[in-house]
This record gives sequence, structure tokens and C-alpha cells, in this order.
Amino acid sequence: MFFYETKTGFTECLRKNLGNNNEAIEDYNKAIEINPKFAESYFGRGEVMANIKDNIAAITNFTKAIEINPKLAPAYSNRGSAKADLQDHRGAISDFSKSLVLDPKDAATLAQRGLVKSRLKDYNGAIKDYNLAIEINPKFSRAYYYRGLAKLILDQKDSGCLDLSKAGELGDAEAYDAIRKYCQ
Repeated sequence: MFFYETKTGFTECLRKNLGNNNEAIEDYNKAIEINPKFAESYFGRGEVMANIKDNIAAITNFTKAIEINPKLAPAYSNRGSAKADLQDHRGAISDFSKSLVLDPKDAATLAQRGLVKSRLKDYNGAIKDYNLAIEINPKFSRAYYYRGLAKLILDQKDSGCLDLSKAGELGDAEAYDAIRKYCQ
């Protein structure tokens, strides 16, 4: 097994980082056998399950990690992402919100919640989340990109196109495709 030890037991499976998903799952299974009360093992196995697009198994593992450690913010965020992939948008927003209570400075989770709000056509709510994400991380290109698209939907063309331009400046090549399509 390829684990390193922490004060609380076995944690991160190195095979996950090498892309050996099946072996990583086996290693997490062994770690859980050794210490079934270690939330990070379920969390790690959930990440691998999400990586291979087994969202149901990912949700089950993130839920178990949360049961063991209700303060594990990334478990809520990752479970929200898996729910969003399954079109459970309201469940995803709930999980992202719980994660943000625990870690209010997580710009990526704010942007994810904003994206799901956009899918529910709550563009003003999405823009608020993107604004917060940008406030936390002013170089977060995807937050500018998604905020720009939401503004375009709300007929805020000048502001939306400026956000797309900023996203492009920050390295988001997809932003220039959107500029060509919507900002002429």
C-alpha cells in the first residue's frame, strides 16, 4: 500500500495522484478496513469515484466522510459537485452552501455554486457568487467567464463582454470564443 501516515492514521493514497484509480480504490478499501473511523479515507475514495464518474459511489463516500467529520468542508463541496453532475442542482447548492459555512473563503466552491444557480436560471444569485469568488481571488478567470455569460443573459452586454475580456486576459481561451460569438 502507498500511504503516508499522519497523527490520526493512514491518509492520502499516492496511487490516486498517479492515476491508478482501481489500485487507489483497493488501497482506500484497505485503509478503511484498518481504520473505519478515518474520514479522509472515505473522502479520498470519494474523489477517486468522482474521477471515474461513479457519482453515486462518490456521494456515498463523501456522505460517510461527513458523518465521521461534519467539519470537512471539501467533502460537502465535492458531494455538491457529484450531485450537480447528476442534475441534483438544489442538493448541490445545499452542499456548496454547507461547505461555505465551514470555509467562506473558498472561491472555487462559490463559483461552482454560482454555476449551478445559473443552471436554475437564478442569474442574479449566480452573479453574487461570482462577485464573491472574484473578491477572494481576483485572478480567477472562470469566475469572470461565468459572470460574463450570466450578465449577457441578463442583457448587460457591455459589462458581460468586459468580464469575458478579463477572463481572456487571465488565460481563459474559451472566453475569446464567447467574445466572438456574443460581443460583436
